[in-house]
Amino acid sequence: ELGAGTGAVGIMAATLGANVTVTDLEELQELLEVNIENNKHLVTGSVRAKVLKWGEDVTEFQPPPDYILMADCIYYEESLEPLLKTLKDLTGPDTCVLCCYEQRTMGKNPEIERKYFELLQRDFELEKIPLDKHDEEYRSEDIHIMNIHRKQTVGCF
Repeated sequence: ELGAGTGAVGIMAATLGANVTVTDLEELQELLEVNIENNKHLVTGSVRAKVLKWGEDVTEFQPPPDYILMADCIYYEESLEPLLKTLKDLTGPDTCVLCCYEQRTMGKNPEIERKYFELLQRDFELEKIPLDKHDEEYRSEDIHIMNIHRKQTVGCF
């Protein structure tokens, strides 16, 4: 999970059997560790916390994961380029990125979202998950879920 914050999304995935690495900045590691510890009795896969600053080296996170989870990571303009670099560096041809975000209409948020998806489409294919496929209890018009994959490169023979 990128930009895990509290780690709720990654920990939930671990309770469903996934082997998860929740990542965020150094200053959030203690909170992540506490939340992992408090929920370890629910985990059927595994979960660990690691520092990952977007835009920096991702060698220790290789080989590419099967899935990358992102929840509410699109809101800070200065982080867009580093986030996109990290996504490009982390993903392999079979990596599925699940991105969930709340569409915000205040201030610069609409412009930031537009720029993010414009830049993202240079290297990735996006598929918006229709609202009727969202969980009935939690669906909302302003919550969006995207399925994102690397564009396939065609080799020259």
